[in-house]
Amino acid sequence: MIKVSEEVFVQLVEEAIDSIPEALRSEIENVEIIVQEWPTEEQIRQVSERRDIMLLGLYEGIPRTKRGVWYGQVLPDKITIFRQPLMQLSTDVDNLRARVRHTVIHEIAHHFGISDARLRELGAY
Repeated sequence: MIKVSEEVFVQLVEEAIDSIPEALRSEIENVEIIVQEWPTEEQIRQVSERRDIMLLGLYEGIPRTKRGVWYGQVLPDKITIFRQPLMQLSTDVDNLRARVRHTVIHEIAHHFGISDARLRELGAY
């Protein structure tokens, strides 16, 4: 386990976002990316019936592939990156950086409509 300040953790999230190629990053729209210490019980329930899962990130919103002509005047989608679980799994700052990047990209993939099953097929985890 490694501990870093919230400021450093936010910088790691920003680095992860900046690492996405501009052509793809410019297509991310109406999404707020936030850092939260721990997932709430409700956030865990959204993902699994089990309460013992280690949730690292969560996408909440309408994926781009499901937005139709009706889409507009809606609140932003939300990607939450959970600081404490990521720090618990990490052995050093470089390991944390890699885990944060993987989590950010994974959740952004959901924004583009890519499912967990498809990410597994692509070898994303």
